[in-house]
Amino acid sequence: MTQSRGRARFGILVPFTNTNLEPDMTLLRPEGVSLHFARLGGYDEDEIPDADQMHGLGASDLGEPLRLLQGVKPDVILYGCTSATLTHGPSFDRDLARQIKQDSGAETVTAAGALVHALQSLGIKRIGFASPYVAAINDLAVAFLSQVGIKTVERSEVATALDNYGQGELDPQTVCDLGLAADHPDAHAIVMSCTDMRSVECIARIEAKLGKPVITSNQAMVFQAMQLAGLPDTLPGFGQLLAGGQR
Repeated sequence: MTQSRGRARFGILVPFTNTNLEPDMTLLRPEGVSLHFARLGGYDEDEIPDADQMHGLGASDLGEPLRLLQGVKPDVILYGCTSATLTHGPSFDRDLARQIKQDSGAETVTAAGALVHALQSLGIKRIGFASPYVAAINDLAVAFLSQVGIKTVERSEVATALDNYGQGELDPQTVCDLGLAADHPDAHAIVMSCTDMRSVECIARIEAKLGKPVITSNQAMVFQAMQLAGLPDTLPGFGQLLAGGQR
């Protein structure tokens, strides 16, 4: 394994308007792991990030950002946009991860795939789903999860369409309320989807209130990346998933 801060290097591909993924990764960074970022285009910053925009991002050429990221020789590459592959479906998501791994030589995690991996690790099959996406993307997200055997029994979404900066500007209390609104007696966990939403800061509070796991895009990516890098760490304070709660 390539050494940097002593243990591993994570390379993270970030949509170019995303303001939250980098701070979240700093919060979640395992001891001895260095973080290296490259930004992704493929969508219009002035347009609402709807299904067409995110579909375009998912299909955009990764050649240049991936080439630049390879300069640090990462051990694991994280594709840091959930909706970009949720809008294409599970097969596309798996193929993208395989292609990045083939092109880079690094183990690869996608945000959407990491949500699925986290839920499967916890044995969760029924969820409440919360996101800042437009309703059409939430429809696609629910369908994506259904195709891998995860049923959404409740969902929570914002009342108005947020622009590319509005998602990251939601304050933690608003995000926490959004997560709580996705709860349902039949939901075994709450999924909070979007790498640009400040949900990592809400995980412990929501879990304490509901008594069930909360899975977020960025937390789930770190969980899977740590496994792929062979890091056995637990990260208390960021939910059952990272505290070693998998069963």
